[in-house]
Amino acid sequence: MVNKALMKPRATFEKRRKEQLRKQRKQDKAERRKLRKEERVARPAVDDNEDPDIAHIVWGPQPLADE
Repeated sequence: MVNKALMKPRATFEKRRKEQLRKQRKQDKAERRKLRKEERVARPAVDDNEDPDIAHIVWGPQPLADE
């Protein structure tokens, strides 16, 4: 028979480990948010009339690909 008193501290250590992981993830997420905010501020403003996904497309017939 296993003594239940010996098993109890393990749960405490597991809980502490989970809390530390949760705290670390929270700090990492806050750091990523801060970096993302800094990148957003540093990025140049985009013209509202121009779609950045298609701004570089050249209209008309396209040159043939070299094979």
